[in-house]
Amino acid sequence: MNQPGNAPPADGIAGGGSREDASTQSPSRRDAPGAGDRRPDDLPGAEEEWRQRLGADRYAVLRDKATEPPFSGRLLDNKAAGTYACAGCGAQLFRSEDKFDSGTGWPSFTRSVEDKAVRNEADTTLGMERTEILCARCGGHLGHVFDDGPAPGGLRYCVNSLALDFAARDGAP
Repeated sequence: MNQPGNAPPADGIAGGGSREDASTQSPSRRDAPGAGDRRPDDLPGAEEEWRQRLGADRYAVLRDKATEPPFSGRLLDNKAAGTYACAGCGAQLFRSEDKFDSGTGWPSFTRSVEDKAVRNEADTTLGMERTEILCARCGGHLGHVFDDGPAPGGLRYCVNSLALDFAARDGAP
């Protein structure tokens, strides 16, 4: 995620590289869920299929590792009970019970639904050392995890709203 106070580029979405730069990245970085993993059959294989499936803004975040501007995401202030899933593949990632207001401008969670739902990767772009979080199923960029979250775990999963879909729990307001 961009640090608060850093202005995003004119297109409103910031990333480690431009959309053009990302299109030339190796398939192993952009397409594979993990080293040696096989792509699930229901997921797009070619980047053009991903573009059509996701639309421009979601593609920029999930596939090009861009960041939506702080305080702009539709799920930031969502208080409904339910589950947050990957907008790229539908894998369940986070629960509303684990969401909290971090004041950073992006939806924040204390943990994922299960250890294997999200995978971590070192991110040294933008001159910083961070831990990127990706959907373990499709490899979509979600955001970053930081060690400044609330007790007991102390983690803050800082996630782009564009990377998520929300499903309200039955009977929830």
